[in-house]
Order: sequence, then C-alpha cells, then structure tokens
Amino acid sequence: MLRPAYESSDKWRGAVPLACGEGYVRDMIAATLNSATRAVPPWVLYPVLAFPGLWLFVSQVLAPGPDPVAALEHGLGKYALQLLVLGLLITPLRDVVRINLMRYRRQVGLMAFFYVVAHLLVYLVLDNQFWWNALIRDLTRRPYIIIGMVSFVILIPLAFTSNNASIRRLGPIAWKRLHYLTYPAILLGALHYLMLKKTWQTEPMIYVAFAIMLILWRVPRFIGLRRP
Repeated sequence: MLRPAYESSDKWRGAVPLACGEGYVRDMIAATLNSATRAVPPWVLYPVLAFPGLWLFVSQVLAPGPDPVAALEHGLGKYALQLLVLGLLITPLRDVVRINLMRYRRQVGLMAFFYVVAHLLVYLVLDNQFWWNALIRDLTRRPYIIIGMVSFVILIPLAFTSNNASIRRLGPIAWKRLHYLTYPAILLGALHYLMLKKTWQTEPMIYVAFAIMLILWRVPRFIGLRRP
C-alpha cells in the first residue's frame, strides 16, 4: 500500500506531502497559510486589531444611533471577548489542523486586554460619568457587572506579564501556571456577556459554548494525558 511521501523544502519549511493520502489537502492548506504568515511580523497585529474599535468609535460619532454610548460600550466588550476566544483557539489550530499562529498569541491577548480596558473606560466615563454611588451600587447589586469586573481583575497580571522579561523573572513554569488564569477569565467574560442580555440569546450562548469547549479541550493537557 502506498503511503504519502514527504520532502523538506525552503519554500514550505516543513513536511509537504508528495502523494495524495489522508490529510493531504489539510497539510497543503496549512503549509500554504504557515508560509504566508511567516512574512507578517507580529507587531502588524496591533494596528490591524485596533482598527475595528477605532472604526466603531468613529461610526458612533459621525452617525450615532439611538444610544451611541451603549453601542460603543457593548461593541468594545464584544471585540474583547472575540479576541480572548481567538487566543484560546490558536493552540487547537496548531495541534489539530497544523495552522501555526503561535507567534501572534501575545499580540492577540494584549489587544483583547486593550479592548477590555476600553470597554471599562466607556462604562466609567461615558455611561456612569464617574458617578461613584451608582458604580458601587452596580458592583454590589448587579451580578453580571461583578462577574465582568472579576474577569478584568484576573486579566491585569496576565497583561502585565505578557513580555519576555516577565518570563525570565518568573521562570517558564511559574509564568505558564500564572497564565492558566486566562481560562476562568474568558469563561467569566462570556458569562458576563450572556447575563448582560438578560435573555437566552443565541450569540452570547455561542461565546459561552466556545469558551467551555476550548477549556475542556485542554483538560487532558492539564492532567498530563497530552503533550503541551
């Protein structure tokens, strides 16, 4: 029985199947995408991922809807959640379909935190207008705001240690354990969005389902059944 042969080339920088077989199309697509992304430096993601938020802000200023503050606040929060989920998706993409975007994971995570901060600032400055009594009331009586704030607090040390200096200072093992906090932070963020809607709407339920599935996919790694 013929088996796919492989060769290593500078063009693909990896194993490329020469004969059709199981996973041939998947490997070719992955090799093409990996080759293309190598030409894109990680810093490019900062302006690219910042553009949707900037466009949302400009659109609400130039053509405001009935509640532009709420539209801006919720839109920024949704971008944050989407990037948090995308950050969790990067490892399964590499392990399952061999699309390697690991070099961009830090940028995705930092831009997710940027949107979380922007979301919080809109809530504090434009929505609450620094009305501290209302803020305290929200933090004690509204569960979805409490959950969102806990998620934000968890993300703070992760954002400030997303650099090579922190990895050297903490050590790779301790740094990795600290960043396991990403998982509860994302799940809490998805629950925050679901509870905000106050009804069982499809979109927030999809985010919660994605967060749960991606976390469950990593359980075997946590208990040592799969290599990191």
